[in-house]
Amino acid sequence: MARHDARNWSDFTKMIGLLCLVASILLQHGTSGQRVKVKPEVASYPGQTVNLQCAFSDPTGIQLTMVTWIYESKDGERINIAVFHPNYDPNYPDSLMKGRVSFMPNPPNLSSPSIQISDVKMSDEGKYVCEYATYPDGNEQGIIQLVMLAKPKNSASIVTVEASSKPTVVARCESAEGRPAAKISWVTTANGNATTTSKDGIDNTVTVGSEYSMVPTPADNGKDISCLVEHRTQEKLESFKLKLAVLYAPVVKILGYDNNWYMGRTNLVLTCQADANPVPLSVNWKTMSGELPDTVQIKGNELKVLKVDEAVNTTFVCEVKNRLGIRRDQVTVVIREPSPNPSNAGVVAGAVIGSLLALLLVAALIAVLVTRSRRQQQGYRANGGSDMKTRIFGGGKKASKNGTGGGAGSGGVGGGNNNGPIYVCNDNSSHQGLGEKNNHHQPLTMGGRPEVVATTPTAQDILLSNELDDAERRKFDEMEEEERYDHFSGGAPILQLRPPHDQDDMIGDYLDDDMESQRDGSVISRTAVYV
Repeated sequence: MARHDARNWSDFTKMIGLLCLVASILLQHGTSGQRVKVKPEVASYPGQTVNLQCAFSDPTGIQLTMVTWIYESKDGERINIAVFHPNYDPNYPDSLMKGRVSFMPNPPNLSSPSIQISDVKMSDEGKYVCEYATYPDGNEQGIIQLVMLAKPKNSASIVTVEASSKPTVVARCESAEGRPAAKISWVTTANGNATTTSKDGIDNTVTVGSEYSMVPTPADNGKDISCLVEHRTQEKLESFKLKLAVLYAPVVKILGYDNNWYMGRTNLVLTCQADANPVPLSVNWKTMSGELPDTVQIKGNELKVLKVDEAVNTTFVCEVKNRLGIRRDQVTVVIREPSPNPSNAGVVAGAVIGSLLALLLVAALIAVLVTRSRRQQQGYRANGGSDMKTRIFGGGKKASKNGTGGGAGSGGVGGGNNNGPIYVCNDNSSHQGLGEKNNHHQPLTMGGRPEVVATTPTAQDILLSNELDDAERRKFDEMEEEERYDHFSGGAPILQLRPPHDQDDMIGDYLDDDMESQRDGSVISRTAVYV
C-alpha cells in the first residue's frame, strides 16, 4: 500500500514539473515573439510595389545572428525568398519572386531587415514570415498577411419572361474577377428568392454571380428591383436599379355602360381598356350579330353611339391582340324607356318651391306695411293737426301739473285703461261756442282756468284706437249699426281744455276745421286723442 502511494506521488511531481517547463517555454516564446514588430496585414493591387517592414524592437542582451524571409502559400508550403547574414551578401533563393524581391535599405541591417516586392501579382498573396536567428534565445518571428486586391467588374440585367405559374429567373447580377469575393444582395417589392454562386477566375480572382427567381405575374411587370454589390475596393455599395419585364396577353375591359340607355339618348361612348405587354397590335369592335349599327362611330379604342335606337339593343364586343394572344370583353346593352332626369326634376321642384316661398314672403311684407300704414293714418286722425296741443294722462305717462292726470292707483282721471278719459287742451276754442254746437260735450268751469269738456267716445273712435281684441271685434261686427254705437255709448269721457276768452270768435272756425263727418252720420272731433 505504501509503495503504491509513493509511486503515485512520484508520477504527480513529474507531471507538475513537465507543465512548468512547457509554461516557461511558451512564456519565453510569447515574450520573445512580441519583440519582432511587423504589420499584421498589407493590401496591394496587381502591378504595384509592396513594402513588407520588419524590425527587432529590443536586442539588449541578445545576439542577432541572421534574418530570413519565408513565403507561405495558402496550401501551407513554405519557401525562402530572401536571406541576410552580416558576414555575407544578401541572398535570394530561387522562387516565383526572384528578381522582384529585395532588401531595403540596401545593404540591409539586422535591426530593420525590410523587403519590397515589385510588380506584385495575384499569386503573391499569402503569409510572409520575418524570422530572426538569435543567441541564446533561438529563433523569433513575425507574420505579415499580404492581401491582393482586384476591383471587380460589376453588372446587372433584367431577364424578360412571360407570365407563368412556375418560378423563373427574372434578373441577374454579377461581380467578376474581384479579390476578395464580393457580396451581392437584392432589394425589391416582388416576392422571390436569390441564389448566389462563386467561381475562381483568372490570376487568382473570384467571380460572384446572383440570380433572382420568382413566379412572374402581370401585376409584377414594371416593379422596381435593385442589385447591390459590396466590395473592399469600393468606398460604397454599387447599386443597379432595374424594372421587372413580364410579358402577358391583353387584359381587356369595356367601360362606359351605365345601364341607363334609353331611346333618344345621344353621344354615348364605350371605351375598350386594354393592358398588355408587349403593347396591343390592334383593337377591333364588333357585335354578336356581326355588323355595327349605323349610329355608331369607331375611333381607336372608343365606340361612340350618336343616338340610341333599336339597333343599339345588342351586345358589343372588343377584341385586343398582341403577339402573345387575343383577348376580348363584351357588354350587352338593354334599351329602356325614356325617363325624366331626376336631377332636372329636382331643380324644377326646387325652383317652384323657392318661387312660392318668395311670393309668400313678399305678400307678408306687403301686409305688414299696409297694416302699419293704416295704423299710422288712424293715429293721425285721432291725434289731430299739429296746431293742437295734446297731453295724455295715465297709462304710466307723465302727470299733469294741475294734478288732473295720474296713475291708476292715484285716483286721477286717467289710468292704465285705454278707455279712460282723454284730455285735450284747445287754446283757440271757447267753452260756450263748443258747448252750443257739440251736444256730446258738457262744459265744466274751473275758476279762471280753461274749461274741461268731457265727451263719450263713439264706437268708431274705439275702433280707431286699434285696442280691441279679436273677440270684441267679432262681437262688434255682429251687431247692427245702431246697436254698435248704443253699446259703446257708456265709454269714458273725452275732456277738452280750452281758454275762456275768444270763444265766440273762434268757435266757428274751430268747428269747421276740427269736426269730421262719419259714415253713420255722426260728427267727431279731429283733435280728440283716443288711446
